[in-house]
Amino acid sequence: MVFHCNCDDVRLSVHPDGLLKTTTRGDWFHSAGCCPGRRTGLQQLQPKRRKRMHRSLLLLLVAGTLAACVALTSTLHGFRGCAVREFSFVAHKPGCKGLRVTTEACWGRCHTWEKPVPDPPYIHRHHRVCTYSQMRHVTVRLPGCQPNVSSLYHYPVALQCHCAVCSPQDTECETF
Repeated sequence: MVFHCNCDDVRLSVHPDGLLKTTTRGDWFHSAGCCPGRRTGLQQLQPKRRKRMHRSLLLLLVAGTLAACVALTSTLHGFRGCAVREFSFVAHKPGCKGLRVTTEACWGRCHTWEKPVPDPPYIHRHHRVCTYSQMRHVTVRLPGCQPNVSSLYHYPVALQCHCAVCSPQDTECETF
């Protein structure tokens, strides 16, 4: 349905999508109403249309977000291997204030397995973790350090990652 309005000798066509079009210039623009002081079909229709349009947009937004989450989750659950990924953390040191640091770190999932065996230690393990294969070290200065505390803080930046046995030299290796 298209509504028309004449104000100040300019004819405006109001299209269902809420846009107004001048018939003389042909350019499109948004407007809340057609003529000041006059109630037109658009003004009567707008609240219902707006509500319906908002519901449709909300539904599309939710559906799009859900589809993106499912796709991302499926991709992450199916991903096996190591990758370099941006990582942020707060660098702390006793006697200094924290500093938010963004770096590159290793992230991923590696193939691991365990199988029972009849002889001690009764289990054969093959555990690999996603860890650095190439890295460089960066040093930053932490703010607000006490006079007798060095403000220097060192951390690694991943250049390449791979699945390997955990090495306590550059990784926190926790066993349960």
